[in-house]
Amino acid sequence: MGSGDEKRDKRFYAIIAAAVIILIILTVIFSSNNITSAYIDVSTLTGDEWSEDINEKYREDKLFGLEKLRSFKYELNNNSYPAYVTVTTIKTLFMMNEKELSDMTAKTVTEETKQLNISINSSSKISGNRVLENHHRSSYIIYNGTDNSKSKPEKIKIFAESWNCAQSGSSVICIGFAQVTDNAHNKSSELLDHWATIIKDKDGTFVDLYGSQIFKDENGLFFNVICH
Repeated sequence: MGSGDEKRDKRFYAIIAAAVIILIILTVIFSSNNITSAYIDVSTLTGDEWSEDINEKYREDKLFGLEKLRSFKYELNNNSYPAYVTVTTIKTLFMMNEKELSDMTAKTVTEETKQLNISINSSSKISGNRVLENHHRSSYIIYNGTDNSKSKPEKIKIFAESWNCAQSGSSVICIGFAQVTDNAHNKSSELLDHWATIIKDKDGTFVDLYGSQIFKDENGLFFNVICH
């Protein structure tokens, strides 16, 4: 066999070896990109008229499955003071950093409020951090808003909370909306009970903000999100 044949054989085996290595890498990447969906357990929903809206489950896969999104919606069965929350899990090849996650959370709020014809009072913005029952340190934003889709505009409160879950390798974004007035029935005073159900925690993070102990309780919806 001549030297030319030997060179061709070497190139051939080098290509095969490179292809095998790439296949192994892709297999590892795809196998490690399974998503663990964050959710609110039924035990947290029990007793407060809250339930999962099974028709609003959403899933999306991009980049041949390297990016995944799963979302659940939970609603309050109350016509006078409607409220709902969404829990969204995002799995990417490389986990988002805090700024990227914060920017995505803000963008999600903007898109949802626009879609629902809700105007946000930007000056009402309150932001901070807290530690959840799952031991993650989250970032949150609170807004006051107005639902302009009603015949009589209603006051709305909006809560957006996000964190990275290292255990599942995913990012979680939770958005909550609660109507706190019932102008349709001439009830303009704010009812905060359902709003409290969304954001309350055992440390009473929001007790001073709203001046009420109803915000100190271990059964808050977002406080108990399960993500790993």
